[in-house]
Amino acid sequence: MKTIALIPVRGGSKSIPLKNIKLINGRPLVYWSIDAAVQCKWIDEVYVSTDNEVIRSTVLNYDKESFGKLKCIDRIADNATDTASTESVLLEFSNKITSETIVLIQATSPLISNKHLDDAIQRYKEKSLDSMISVVRQKRFIWEETDKGVVIPVNYSLNNRPRRQDFQGYLVENGSFYITKTKALFETEVRVSGQIGYYEMPEESYVEIDDPTDWLIVEKLLKESKNSNSEFVKRVSNIKLFATDCDGVLTDAGMYYSKEGDALKKFNTKDGMGFALLKEHGVILAIITGENSEIVSKRAEKLGIEDVFLGCKDKVNAMNELLEKYNLTYEDVGYIGDDINDKNLLKKVGVSFAVNDAVEEIKKTVDFITEKNGGMGAIREIADLILSYKV
Repeated sequence: MKTIALIPVRGGSKSIPLKNIKLINGRPLVYWSIDAAVQCKWIDEVYVSTDNEVIRSTVLNYDKESFGKLKCIDRIADNATDTASTESVLLEFSNKITSETIVLIQATSPLISNKHLDDAIQRYKEKSLDSMISVVRQKRFIWEETDKGVVIPVNYSLNNRPRRQDFQGYLVENGSFYITKTKALFETEVRVSGQIGYYEMPEESYVEIDDPTDWLIVEKLLKESKNSNSEFVKRVSNIKLFATDCDGVLTDAGMYYSKEGDALKKFNTKDGMGFALLKEHGVILAIITGENSEIVSKRAEKLGIEDVFLGCKDKVNAMNELLEKYNLTYEDVGYIGDDINDKNLLKKVGVSFAVNDAVEEIKKTVDFITEKNGGMGAIREIADLILSYKV
């Protein structure tokens, strides 16, 4: 019998409209939970349940490798209201899809990873549990108000206040995921029951996205975790060839003209240093652009970049030439772009980058989005990132 994951995402969020597909750290919020689910070795299928066509379209455009696991499923209107319970969504889903175990994953907890799910489901199986919850351990002192208008301590003694380092604290649901036997769900109509185990996640995962303030906190945490993610670090450190688009990446995409009517382009000296540092560390450099401008050739010559493709209509073919020339594979390549003509190549390379002011469709596609806009030092930012992992 299968283990399946369910990620419920409705379209009616009032605090943040269409919250579940709003970009966070450059990607739709729900994509982070999808990442964890499709990469989990124990999960056979991943279903996103929604009532909204825009959300459905976004989910179906998820273009990370999903191993054929990802599917969308309809959610009836009654189960997409503010008052509908999660249990009602689970039961509706379980009446449609047969499984032995259901893993409920919340889209509002994007700090979840496939490692969390791998470890949790393995423990769930080894201990023969009926269900499991995700928790964090908090070392805070809880007080309870009495009917006399005073407070009393709940989880410690006033006569023996423990030091934080000696305090075991208490476990709190972080809402990230729940695991249950489907049979138990039908019998009890609640998400966890019977012998309930727990999986302890990092304390920062306690933050769920309910309002704009939570959004800012989680986005910062995602940036930090992305940069420390071992799989991402491995791919970045493997980059042997780094290629870039020109207009909108090396430049600010502005159109400048001299008094004589000659076209001009503005480049950034910080990017020049970024290229120099990459070249110094043995990274092959290339420019692949749809523009056919002598200015680009002169800039490449000044930077010592030998491989320049001007007026390029098929950037994948250009990259194939480079791979053959240097005996490399796409896994060895990093590429940065900003517009839809970069998308096909961005989807193939080992690490894909976009500048901060790239079009939204591209920002949804890539692995990393720079803090800098095009022409404002984005290449130097990426060079520093690559070299920080190569040292």
